[in-house]
Amino acid sequence: MTDTVNTEYVLIENDADLKNIIPELEGEAAIGVDLEADSMFHYQEKVCLVQISTQRLNLLIDPLSVEDLSPLAPVFADPRTRKILHGSDYDIRSLYRDFGIEVHSLFDTQIAARFLGLRETSLASLLYEKFHVSSDKKYQKKDWSQRPLPAPMLQYGVQDTCHLLSLVDILERELMEKGRLFCVEEECELLSSVRPNSSKKSPFFSSFKGAARLDPRSLAVLENVLVLRDQLAKRRDRPHFKVLGNSPIMEIARIKPLTRADLIKIKGLSLKQIDHLGRSIIKKVREGLNFPDDALPSYPKKSWQRLSSRETARVKELKSWRERLGGKWEVDPAVVCTNAQIGAIAIVNPGKPEEMEGIKGVRKWQIKLFGPDICKVLQETG
Repeated sequence: MTDTVNTEYVLIENDADLKNIIPELEGEAAIGVDLEADSMFHYQEKVCLVQISTQRLNLLIDPLSVEDLSPLAPVFADPRTRKILHGSDYDIRSLYRDFGIEVHSLFDTQIAARFLGLRETSLASLLYEKFHVSSDKKYQKKDWSQRPLPAPMLQYGVQDTCHLLSLVDILERELMEKGRLFCVEEECELLSSVRPNSSKKSPFFSSFKGAARLDPRSLAVLENVLVLRDQLAKRRDRPHFKVLGNSPIMEIARIKPLTRADLIKIKGLSLKQIDHLGRSIIKKVREGLNFPDDALPSYPKKSWQRLSSRETARVKELKSWRERLGGKWEVDPAVVCTNAQIGAIAIVNPGKPEEMEGIKGVRKWQIKLFGPDICKVLQETG
Protein backbone atom coordinates (compact mmCIF):
# COMPACT_ATOMS: atom_id res chain seq x y z
CA MET A 1 0.00 0.00 0.00
CA THR A 2 1.20 3.49 -0.80
CA ASP A 3 1.82 5.88 2.06
CA THR A 4 0.07 8.74 0.28
CA VAL A 5 -3.38 7.11 0.26
CA ASN A 6 -5.64 7.77 3.23
CA THR A 7 -7.24 4.53 4.45
CA GLU A 8 -8.86 5.93 7.59
CA TYR A 9 -12.64 5.92 7.46
CA VAL A 10 -15.80 7.28 9.04
CA LEU A 11 -18.52 4.71 9.74
CA ILE A 12 -22.03 6.10 9.27
CA GLU A 13 -24.66 4.16 11.21
CA ASN A 14 -27.59 6.52 11.65
CA ASP A 15 -29.68 9.01 9.67
CA ALA A 16 -28.40 12.09 11.48
CA ASP A 17 -24.74 11.33 10.78
CA LEU A 18 -25.53 10.69 7.12
CA LYS A 19 -27.29 14.05 6.75
CA ASN A 20 -24.42 15.81 8.51
CA ILE A 21 -21.80 14.32 6.20
CA ILE A 22 -23.60 15.15 2.92
CA PRO A 23 -22.05 18.66 2.67
CA GLU A 24 -18.64 16.95 2.54
CA LEU A 25 -19.74 15.24 -0.69
CA GLU A 26 -21.58 18.07 -2.38
CA GLY A 27 -19.52 19.89 -4.96
CA GLU A 28 -16.80 17.21 -5.12
CA ALA A 29 -15.36 16.86 -8.61
CA ALA A 30 -15.31 13.07 -8.21
CA ILE A 31 -16.08 10.36 -5.68
CA GLY A 32 -15.09 6.70 -5.64
CA VAL A 33 -17.98 4.32 -4.98
CA ASP A 34 -18.42 0.62 -4.26
CA LEU A 35 -21.04 -1.63 -2.65
CA GLU A 36 -21.00 -4.85 -0.67
CA ALA A 37 -24.03 -7.14 -0.69
CA ASP A 38 -25.14 -10.47 0.78
CA SER A 39 -26.20 -12.39 -2.33
CA MET A 40 -24.15 -15.40 -1.22
CA PHE A 41 -26.06 -15.78 2.04
CA HIS A 42 -29.73 -14.78 1.70
CA TYR A 43 -32.76 -15.44 -0.47
CA GLN A 44 -33.39 -11.77 -1.24
CA GLU A 45 -30.07 -10.01 -1.74
CA LYS A 46 -29.59 -6.50 -0.42
CA VAL A 47 -26.89 -3.84 -0.21
CA CYS A 48 -25.11 -4.14 3.14
CA LEU A 49 -22.42 -1.45 2.83
CA VAL A 50 -21.94 1.65 0.68
CA GLN A 51 -18.35 2.87 0.39
CA ILE A 52 -17.57 6.40 -0.79
CA SER A 53 -14.16 8.03 -1.05
CA THR A 54 -13.21 11.63 -1.77
CA GLN A 55 -9.72 13.13 -1.85
CA ARG A 56 -9.97 13.80 1.90
CA LEU A 57 -12.46 11.34 3.28
CA ASN A 58 -13.50 7.66 3.24
CA LEU A 59 -17.07 6.91 4.24
CA LEU A 60 -18.55 3.52 5.08
CA ILE A 61 -22.33 3.83 5.18
CA ASP A 62 -24.31 1.04 6.83
CA PRO A 63 -27.72 0.79 5.09
CA LEU A 64 -28.82 -1.86 7.58
CA SER A 65 -28.64 0.80 10.31
CA VAL A 66 -29.30 3.99 8.37
CA GLU A 67 -33.02 3.96 7.65
CA ASP A 68 -33.06 6.65 4.96
CA LEU A 69 -30.38 6.85 2.28
CA SER A 70 -32.29 9.42 0.21
CA PRO A 71 -29.85 12.24 1.17
CA LEU A 72 -27.32 10.45 -1.07
CA ALA A 73 -29.59 10.60 -4.12
CA PRO A 74 -28.78 14.22 -5.13
CA VAL A 75 -25.05 13.51 -4.86
CA PHE A 76 -25.29 10.47 -7.12
CA ALA A 77 -27.54 12.32 -9.56
CA ASP A 78 -25.39 15.48 -9.72
CA PRO A 79 -23.76 15.56 -13.19
CA ARG A 80 -21.02 17.84 -11.85
CA THR A 81 -19.71 15.10 -9.55
CA ARG A 82 -18.15 12.18 -11.40
CA LYS A 83 -18.89 8.81 -9.83
CA ILE A 84 -15.95 6.40 -10.19
CA LEU A 85 -16.92 2.72 -9.99
CA HIS A 86 -15.40 -0.54 -11.18
CA GLY A 87 -17.56 -3.13 -12.94
CA SER A 88 -20.57 -1.03 -12.02
CA ASP A 89 -23.47 -2.84 -13.72
CA TYR A 90 -24.46 -4.70 -10.55
CA ASP A 91 -23.91 -1.66 -8.34
CA ILE A 92 -26.07 0.63 -10.48
CA ARG A 93 -28.89 -1.89 -10.52
CA SER A 94 -28.60 -2.46 -6.76
CA LEU A 95 -28.58 1.23 -5.84
CA TYR A 96 -31.76 1.74 -7.82
CA ARG A 97 -33.43 -1.45 -6.55
CA ASP A 98 -32.78 -0.88 -2.86
CA PHE A 99 -32.79 2.91 -2.56
CA GLY A 100 -34.15 4.40 -5.79
CA ILE A 101 -30.75 6.06 -6.36
CA GLU A 102 -29.78 6.92 -9.94
CA VAL A 103 -26.14 7.31 -10.95
CA HIS A 104 -25.22 10.08 -13.37
CA SER A 105 -21.79 11.14 -14.64
CA LEU A 106 -20.43 7.62 -14.30
CA PHE A 107 -16.86 6.57 -15.07
CA ASP A 108 -16.28 2.82 -14.93
CA THR A 109 -12.62 1.91 -14.56
CA GLN A 110 -13.20 -1.62 -15.87
CA ILE A 111 -14.60 -0.29 -19.15
CA ALA A 112 -11.61 2.06 -19.34
CA ALA A 113 -9.24 -0.87 -18.85
CA ARG A 114 -10.89 -2.83 -21.66
CA PHE A 115 -10.54 0.11 -24.06
CA LEU A 116 -6.87 0.35 -23.13
CA GLY A 117 -6.40 -3.31 -24.01
CA LEU A 118 -5.32 -4.36 -20.53
CA ARG A 119 -5.25 -8.13 -20.24
CA GLU A 120 -6.39 -8.23 -16.61
CA THR A 121 -9.24 -5.82 -15.88
CA SER A 122 -10.19 -6.73 -12.31
CA LEU A 123 -9.78 -3.96 -9.76
CA ALA A 124 -7.23 -6.03 -7.83
CA SER A 125 -5.13 -6.42 -10.99
CA LEU A 126 -5.32 -2.72 -11.84
CA LEU A 127 -4.36 -1.64 -8.33
CA TYR A 128 -1.37 -3.94 -8.33
CA GLU A 129 -0.26 -2.90 -11.81
CA LYS A 130 -0.60 0.85 -11.23
CA PHE A 131 0.21 1.19 -7.53
CA HIS A 132 1.71 -2.17 -6.45
CA VAL A 133 -1.16 -2.47 -4.00
CA SER A 134 -2.15 -6.01 -3.07
CA SER A 135 -5.86 -6.37 -2.38
CA ASP A 136 -6.92 -9.25 -0.14
CA LYS A 137 -10.07 -10.65 -1.73
CA LYS A 138 -10.84 -13.16 1.01
CA TYR A 139 -13.55 -10.86 2.35
CA GLN A 140 -15.26 -10.44 -1.02
CA LYS A 141 -17.54 -13.43 -0.47
CA LYS A 142 -18.05 -13.01 3.27
CA ASP A 143 -21.47 -12.37 4.80
CA TRP A 144 -21.73 -8.57 4.71
CA SER A 145 -25.09 -8.68 6.50
CA GLN A 146 -23.47 -9.77 9.78
CA ARG A 147 -23.32 -7.15 12.50
CA PRO A 148 -21.14 -5.81 13.84
CA LEU A 149 -18.85 -5.99 10.84
CA PRO A 150 -15.32 -6.99 11.90
CA ALA A 151 -12.66 -4.30 11.57
CA PRO A 152 -10.75 -6.19 8.82
CA MET A 153 -13.91 -6.28 6.67
CA LEU A 154 -14.47 -2.56 7.15
CA GLN A 155 -10.86 -1.92 6.18
CA TYR A 156 -11.34 -4.11 3.13
CA GLY A 157 -14.34 -1.96 2.20
CA VAL A 158 -12.11 1.11 2.14
CA GLN A 159 -9.55 -0.59 -0.12
CA ASP A 160 -12.03 -0.83 -2.99
CA THR A 161 -12.65 2.94 -3.15
CA CYS A 162 -9.70 4.83 -1.66
CA HIS A 163 -7.53 4.26 -4.77
CA LEU A 164 -10.20 4.90 -7.40
CA LEU A 165 -9.60 8.63 -7.75
CA SER A 166 -5.89 8.12 -8.36
CA LEU A 167 -6.62 5.22 -10.70
CA VAL A 168 -9.02 7.19 -12.84
CA ASP A 169 -6.45 9.95 -13.36
CA ILE A 170 -4.02 7.42 -14.82
CA LEU A 171 -6.59 5.65 -16.99
CA GLU A 172 -8.10 8.88 -18.26
CA ARG A 173 -4.69 10.19 -19.28
CA GLU A 174 -3.89 6.98 -21.15
CA LEU A 175 -7.28 7.04 -22.89
CA MET A 176 -6.74 10.64 -23.98
CA GLU A 177 -3.35 9.72 -25.43
CA LYS A 178 -5.01 6.98 -27.49
CA GLY A 179 -7.99 9.14 -28.46
CA ARG A 180 -10.47 6.77 -26.82
CA LEU A 181 -11.76 8.74 -23.83
CA PHE A 182 -14.97 9.79 -25.57
CA CYS A 183 -15.67 6.12 -26.39
CA VAL A 184 -15.52 5.18 -22.72
CA GLU A 185 -17.62 8.17 -21.72
CA GLU A 186 -20.42 7.11 -24.08
CA GLU A 187 -20.29 3.53 -22.84
CA CYS A 188 -20.50 4.75 -19.24
CA GLU A 189 -23.43 7.02 -20.01
CA LEU A 190 -25.32 4.07 -21.46
CA LEU A 191 -24.38 1.85 -18.54
CA SER A 192 -25.68 4.37 -16.02
CA SER A 193 -29.21 3.80 -17.32
CA VAL A 194 -29.38 0.06 -16.57
CA ARG A 195 -32.08 -0.99 -14.14
CA PRO A 196 -32.82 -4.15 -12.13
CA ASN A 197 -34.23 -7.09 -14.02
CA SER A 198 -37.88 -7.80 -13.42
CA SER A 199 -38.38 -9.93 -10.31
CA LYS A 200 -41.06 -11.91 -12.14
CA LYS A 201 -39.56 -15.27 -13.13
CA SER A 202 -42.42 -17.34 -14.46
CA PRO A 203 -41.77 -19.98 -15.45
CA PHE A 204 -38.50 -20.51 -13.60
CA PHE A 205 -37.04 -22.62 -16.39
CA SER A 206 -37.14 -19.64 -18.78
CA SER A 207 -33.96 -18.32 -17.14
CA PHE A 208 -32.36 -21.69 -16.36
CA LYS A 209 -29.23 -22.53 -18.33
CA GLY A 210 -29.70 -25.54 -20.56
CA ALA A 211 -33.49 -25.60 -20.34
CA ALA A 212 -33.88 -24.75 -24.02
CA ARG A 213 -32.45 -28.17 -24.93
CA LEU A 214 -34.98 -30.15 -22.89
CA ASP A 215 -38.14 -31.79 -24.20
CA PRO A 216 -41.53 -30.65 -22.83
CA ARG A 217 -41.82 -33.52 -20.32
CA SER A 218 -38.37 -32.79 -18.91
CA LEU A 219 -39.28 -29.09 -18.74
CA ALA A 220 -42.31 -29.96 -16.63
CA VAL A 221 -40.11 -31.89 -14.20
CA LEU A 222 -37.52 -29.12 -14.20
CA GLU A 223 -40.11 -26.46 -13.41
CA ASN A 224 -41.54 -28.48 -10.53
CA VAL A 225 -38.12 -28.95 -8.96
CA LEU A 226 -37.22 -25.28 -9.46
CA VAL A 227 -40.46 -24.22 -7.75
CA LEU A 228 -39.63 -26.56 -4.86
CA ARG A 229 -36.14 -25.08 -4.57
CA ASP A 230 -37.50 -21.54 -4.58
CA GLN A 231 -40.01 -22.34 -1.83
CA LEU A 232 -37.33 -23.94 0.34
CA ALA A 233 -34.86 -21.10 -0.29
CA LYS A 234 -37.43 -18.50 0.67
CA ARG A 235 -38.44 -20.41 3.81
CA ARG A 236 -34.81 -20.86 4.89
CA ASP A 237 -33.69 -17.39 3.73
CA ARG A 238 -30.92 -18.95 1.69
CA PRO A 239 -29.78 -18.34 -1.89
CA HIS A 240 -30.98 -20.94 -4.38
CA PHE A 241 -27.58 -22.54 -4.93
CA LYS A 242 -27.21 -23.30 -1.21
CA VAL A 243 -30.43 -25.33 -1.28
CA LEU A 244 -29.85 -27.26 -4.49
CA GLY A 245 -27.32 -26.63 -7.25
CA ASN A 246 -28.17 -26.15 -10.92
CA SER A 247 -26.15 -29.15 -12.08
CA PRO A 248 -28.00 -31.81 -10.03
CA ILE A 249 -31.32 -30.14 -10.87
CA MET A 250 -30.60 -30.54 -14.58
CA GLU A 251 -29.71 -34.20 -14.01
CA ILE A 252 -32.99 -34.68 -12.12
CA ALA A 253 -34.90 -33.22 -15.08
CA ARG A 254 -33.12 -35.55 -17.49
CA ILE A 255 -33.07 -38.77 -15.44
CA LYS A 256 -36.41 -38.24 -13.64
CA PRO A 257 -35.57 -40.26 -10.50
CA LEU A 258 -38.43 -42.09 -8.82
CA THR A 259 -36.53 -43.90 -6.05
CA ARG A 260 -33.82 -43.11 -3.53
CA ALA A 261 -31.50 -45.39 -5.50
CA ASP A 262 -32.11 -43.22 -8.56
CA LEU A 263 -31.28 -40.10 -6.57
CA ILE A 264 -27.99 -41.56 -5.34
CA LYS A 265 -26.83 -41.86 -8.95
CA ILE A 266 -27.16 -38.12 -9.53
CA LYS A 267 -23.79 -36.38 -9.39
CA GLY A 268 -23.67 -33.39 -7.04
CA LEU A 269 -26.58 -34.54 -4.89
CA SER A 270 -25.30 -35.32 -1.39
CA LEU A 271 -26.68 -37.99 0.92
CA LYS A 272 -27.71 -35.24 3.32
CA GLN A 273 -29.72 -33.54 0.57
CA ILE A 274 -31.27 -36.87 -0.36
CA ASP A 275 -32.25 -37.48 3.28
CA HIS A 276 -33.84 -34.02 3.63
CA LEU A 277 -35.21 -33.41 0.13
CA GLY A 278 -35.42 -36.83 -1.52
CA ARG A 279 -39.13 -37.46 -0.95
CA SER A 280 -40.08 -33.95 -2.03
CA ILE A 281 -37.96 -34.21 -5.18
CA ILE A 282 -39.46 -37.57 -6.13
CA LYS A 283 -42.95 -36.16 -5.56
CA LYS A 284 -42.22 -33.24 -7.89
CA VAL A 285 -40.80 -35.61 -10.51
CA ARG A 286 -43.95 -37.76 -10.37
CA GLU A 287 -46.14 -34.68 -10.75
CA GLY A 288 -44.15 -33.66 -13.83
CA LEU A 289 -44.46 -37.14 -15.32
CA ASN A 290 -48.23 -37.10 -14.74
CA PHE A 291 -48.80 -33.78 -16.51
CA PRO A 292 -51.32 -34.20 -19.36
CA ASP A 293 -49.64 -33.97 -22.76
CA ASP A 294 -51.69 -30.93 -23.71
CA ALA A 295 -50.57 -29.10 -20.52
CA LEU A 296 -46.83 -29.61 -20.97
CA PRO A 297 -44.75 -26.42 -21.08
CA SER A 298 -42.60 -25.36 -24.00
CA TYR A 299 -39.47 -23.26 -23.96
CA PRO A 300 -40.12 -19.75 -25.33
CA LYS A 301 -38.50 -19.48 -28.72
CA LYS A 302 -36.35 -16.43 -29.29
CA SER A 303 -37.32 -14.40 -32.28
CA TRP A 304 -34.36 -14.28 -34.59
CA GLN A 305 -33.81 -13.50 -38.19
CA ARG A 306 -32.19 -16.06 -40.44
CA LEU A 307 -29.46 -14.31 -42.40
CA SER A 308 -29.38 -14.47 -46.15
CA SER A 309 -26.24 -15.67 -47.92
CA ARG A 310 -25.24 -12.05 -48.64
CA GLU A 311 -25.83 -11.01 -45.02
CA THR A 312 -23.76 -13.99 -43.84
CA ALA A 313 -20.94 -12.90 -46.15
CA ARG A 314 -21.10 -9.38 -44.73
CA VAL A 315 -20.90 -10.74 -41.20
CA LYS A 316 -17.83 -12.77 -42.12
CA GLU A 317 -16.05 -9.79 -43.68
CA LEU A 318 -16.99 -7.46 -40.83
CA LYS A 319 -15.60 -9.95 -38.32
CA SER A 320 -12.35 -10.14 -40.28
CA TRP A 321 -12.16 -6.35 -40.28
CA ARG A 322 -12.87 -6.33 -36.53
CA GLU A 323 -10.08 -8.84 -35.85
CA ARG A 324 -7.58 -6.72 -37.78
CA LEU A 325 -8.62 -3.52 -36.02
CA GLY A 326 -8.62 -5.22 -32.61
CA GLY A 327 -5.02 -6.27 -33.27
CA LYS A 328 -4.10 -2.75 -34.32
CA TRP A 329 -5.75 -1.23 -31.24
CA GLU A 330 -4.39 -4.05 -29.06
CA VAL A 331 -7.80 -4.67 -27.55
CA ASP A 332 -10.29 -7.52 -27.42
CA PRO A 333 -12.03 -7.37 -30.83
CA ALA A 334 -15.40 -7.30 -29.02
CA VAL A 335 -14.44 -3.82 -27.77
CA VAL A 336 -14.36 -2.65 -31.38
CA CYS A 337 -17.70 -4.24 -32.27
CA THR A 338 -19.80 -6.98 -30.70
CA ASN A 339 -21.28 -9.90 -32.63
CA ALA A 340 -24.77 -8.47 -32.09
CA GLN A 341 -23.71 -5.11 -33.53
CA ILE A 342 -22.08 -6.78 -36.52
CA GLY A 343 -25.22 -8.80 -37.20
CA ALA A 344 -27.44 -5.71 -37.06
CA ILE A 345 -25.10 -3.77 -39.36
CA ALA A 346 -24.96 -6.64 -41.86
CA ILE A 347 -28.76 -6.74 -42.10
CA VAL A 348 -29.21 -2.98 -42.55
CA ASN A 349 -26.21 -2.77 -44.92
CA PRO A 350 -25.67 1.02 -44.60
CA GLY A 351 -24.09 2.74 -47.57
CA LYS A 352 -23.02 5.83 -45.62
CA PRO A 353 -21.94 6.32 -41.98
CA GLU A 354 -25.00 8.46 -41.20
CA GLU A 355 -27.18 5.49 -42.19
CA MET A 356 -25.72 3.61 -39.22
CA GLU A 357 -27.52 5.96 -36.85
CA GLY A 358 -30.50 4.19 -35.40
CA ILE A 359 -29.13 0.67 -35.88
CA LYS A 360 -29.85 -1.08 -32.60
CA GLY A 361 -26.85 -1.18 -30.28
CA VAL A 362 -24.48 0.79 -32.51
CA ARG A 363 -22.70 3.60 -30.66
CA LYS A 364 -21.99 7.13 -31.81
CA TRP A 365 -18.28 6.63 -31.19
CA GLN A 366 -18.29 3.59 -33.48
CA ILE A 367 -19.93 5.58 -36.28
CA LYS A 368 -17.43 8.41 -35.86
CA LEU A 369 -14.33 6.21 -35.75
CA PHE A 370 -15.29 3.27 -37.93
CA GLY A 371 -18.30 4.35 -40.01
CA PRO A 372 -16.43 4.95 -43.29
CA ASP A 373 -14.39 1.73 -42.94
CA ILE A 374 -17.46 -0.34 -42.14
CA CYS A 375 -19.33 1.04 -45.14
CA LYS A 376 -16.31 0.32 -47.34
CA VAL A 377 -16.19 -3.30 -46.17
CA LEU A 378 -19.92 -3.64 -46.90
CA GLN A 379 -19.61 -2.11 -50.36
CA GLU A 380 -16.71 -4.40 -51.27
CA THR A 381 -18.64 -7.42 -50.00
CA GLY A 382 -21.84 -6.57 -51.85
